[in-house]
Amino acid sequence: MLYDLKLEIGSTYDHPVATGRHVLRVAPLDIAGRQTVRTLDLSIAPQPDSRFASRSFFGGQDIGFVIRHPHKDLTVTLRAEVDVTAPEWNTASSIPLGDLPAALDDIRSIGPDSPHHFLEPSPRLPKPGSAFEDYARQSLEAGGSMAAIADDLMRRIHGDFTYDAKATTVDTPASDAFRLKRGVCQDFTHVMIACLRSLGIPAAYVSGYLRTLPPPGKPKLVGADAMHAWVRAWCGPVCGWIEFDPTNAMLASTDHIVAGYGRDYADIAPLAGTVKGHGGQDGFQRVDIAVMES
Repeated sequence: MLYDLKLEIGSTYDHPVATGRHVLRVAPLDIAGRQTVRTLDLSIAPQPDSRFASRSFFGGQDIGFVIRHPHKDLTVTLRAEVDVTAPEWNTASSIPLGDLPAALDDIRSIGPDSPHHFLEPSPRLPKPGSAFEDYARQSLEAGGSMAAIADDLMRRIHGDFTYDAKATTVDTPASDAFRLKRGVCQDFTHVMIACLRSLGIPAAYVSGYLRTLPPPGKPKLVGADAMHAWVRAWCGPVCGWIEFDPTNAMLASTDHIVAGYGRDYADIAPLAGTVKGHGGQDGFQRVDIAVMES
């Protein structure tokens, strides 16, 4: 599926700020056999005084920039053509949860895809409390394989939680979202990661996009009007990583465009940084994804 992706993201400030230092993590990734970026254009207004690009440890593209003159707002516009092929998740080869410790012992790599990075507490996901483990353990009845457990957990979160953009903010802890049983894709993703890690299952945060308009006769996916988030769970040495979208109770497919991976939101926040000034600010995101003819 070939997509025309457009993103506008930025902030408006109550008063002009003197300087701003930021990092962008919004560019879709090239992923062999799954996702090819044909064209990409990214503009920043006002024009930065300096700009650089680098790769994060987990493979995403980080674009840093500095604006050293007063400005009242910041607008980043991304335009990309992305060709997406449906991933073939090998759920049938997922191992039982009881075999996980031995499988992890056999992995010596500490590269970006190593499951060892996604077992322990991370900046936005401290050690989960017993409530997360109690909730997660209810999914052990779904079957022995880790993929079956993760799938059941995903569907339970989808059924038990209410999508509510006003219930949480970007800084809401996972424990608060879990208690409220409300939130947005970031909250559902953090809750599911915390639950999986409480069982010892490696789990990562995926940031990206959903197609805005569904195929004819299909319902619109929740969260498609802004950047989206979902879960990546390691389910065994043969099947490897499988991606679960708890907001929509589905495995990631051609509707999902990957922008980056991390341990939690802190690793892959779309726009982060600091400004020198006073007063408040309002952030915004606008996403539009159209299907193109190949």
